[in-house]
Amino acid sequence: MNRIDQLLAPIDAPGLYLEQLREAHRETLRAICPIDDPVWEIFPSRWAAEDFDAVFDATIANQDRCPFLIRADGVAVGMSGYLHLNPADNWLELGGTYMTPAVRGTGLNGRIKPLLIGRAIDCGFTRIEFRIDQRNIRSQKAVEKLGAVREGVLRQQRITWTGHIRDTVIYSILADEWRARAVEN
Repeated sequence: MNRIDQLLAPIDAPGLYLEQLREAHRETLRAICPIDDPVWEIFPSRWAAEDFDAVFDATIANQDRCPFLIRADGVAVGMSGYLHLNPADNWLELGGTYMTPAVRGTGLNGRIKPLLIGRAIDCGFTRIEFRIDQRNIRSQKAVEKLGAVREGVLRQQRITWTGHIRDTVIYSILADEWRARAVEN
């Protein structure tokens, strides 16, 4: 199995199962993306209501995105995955994360991100990037807890579905830093 196939293989951990998002997951994911979720205001795209199908279709068709559907104890709770895979330079982005409101603040994301980071490093990636809307303080704090280093801000980098011109904060974790942190813990 080549390293990209290994990277995208399902992840099975105690109480968690992550598998590549595919057409068969459309209705499962739609059911956990409520239209009134306030998080949509700081998301690049709205995964709800009349926007859902177009965003879902674009995501699974985009060869630069590799999202996983996340199940906790057998129940779909969200998605996260890899973007911008660059195997020649050994880096990728980890993102596109959405957790249904009921599981936010439960520590679940803190269990999922290390699985995805560890998988990427095991597959030979030496740099993991996170790109976060500057308004999304919760996500910034979450990646900082993982040991990510804030590298800077890309000013007016993206226009979101609401028309907001967002500033994007860049964080990274290097493989050596991740391994050293694992030894400390």
